[in-house]
Amino acid sequence: MKQANRNPTTSDRLTTVLSYGALLLLGYLVFRISQPFLIPLAWSAVLAIFFFPWFLFLRKRTSVTKAAVLCTLGVTLVLVVPVLFVLLYAGREALETSVRIRAAIGGGGVAVSADFLEQFRQHLPASLQDIDIVGPLQQGAEKVASYVAGSLGALLKNLLSFFVDLFILLFALFFVFRDGEGILRALRYLIPFEKSLQDEMLKESRDLIFASVAVALLIAAIQGFLGGTAFALTGLPAPVFMGVLIAFCSIVPVVGSALIWLPAAAWLEFSGHWGKAVLLVIICGGVAGIADNLVRPLLLRNRTRLNDLMLFISILGGLQVFGLLGLVVGPTIVAAALGVFRVYTAHRDQLEEAGS
Repeated sequence: MKQANRNPTTSDRLTTVLSYGALLLLGYLVFRISQPFLIPLAWSAVLAIFFFPWFLFLRKRTSVTKAAVLCTLGVTLVLVVPVLFVLLYAGREALETSVRIRAAIGGGGVAVSADFLEQFRQHLPASLQDIDIVGPLQQGAEKVASYVAGSLGALLKNLLSFFVDLFILLFALFFVFRDGEGILRALRYLIPFEKSLQDEMLKESRDLIFASVAVALLIAAIQGFLGGTAFALTGLPAPVFMGVLIAFCSIVPVVGSALIWLPAAAWLEFSGHWGKAVLLVIICGGVAGIADNLVRPLLLRNRTRLNDLMLFISILGGLQVFGLLGLVVGPTIVAAALGVFRVYTAHRDQLEEAGS
């Protein structure tokens, strides 16, 4: 009798192990099948998160399929196409600049006039006026030129793959919009908490993602546009490429976009172009700073957000792990994780207070 009771228990355990093993095997196979397309699929998920409120707005006025089509077309025309044009033009400017730098280096040194070097040395302390300026400039320019040329060369070689990924991104974006609520419902089953707590976690994560990622990207776009405009007005080379660099550096805590425009303003000043240097400082330092201080509080509206250091670390870590995708995915993951953690800790504090 004991043997009969023992056999079903062993059979049940064996069935459970085999079931979990089969699920893990299927999950692994699905991952391997989708692995070549993980980057465009992840981009589609990120874009859907940012623009899902617009989808909900359209869905109230039309069918789900039409709302998904309109949102996908809107994201393509308003965001994807302009970003592609800016990046392609910036890449062309960067390539032209790297060619000029290589030509200057090949000609025997960086194209810096003796008058400019003399003016620059006069602004240095007496103990530093005899240092070699051209040597470090030459080495740095050579490294920058090599990196830019190599990166653009790799991008051109993978151009076909890039457009295939772009097509997959937009194709998947439609289905993420259309089936987003079903995906969210499936996600709820993976969160081991009651529904009310799940709602709080998802809301907190959504608010943190908006406040920390969307607002930061919008501010970066504003500063990049103003910086590129300032470079174009002052006649500095590669204004679109420098605008992209300014947008990226605007996320750096404390110094921000000054990493790019401040040396450029110093270059104009030492070259004798005082008016252009002042114009560059006014646009990049003044107007962009005012836009940052006005737009950011208006969009945040008392929302909690990641502090600047956490945002910066999550971006750098995301770039290290996910490549360019990490620029958005890194802060998104950190914001979502912190949102879940904050709601969970608040819920635990409430339970402890109720029990005491």
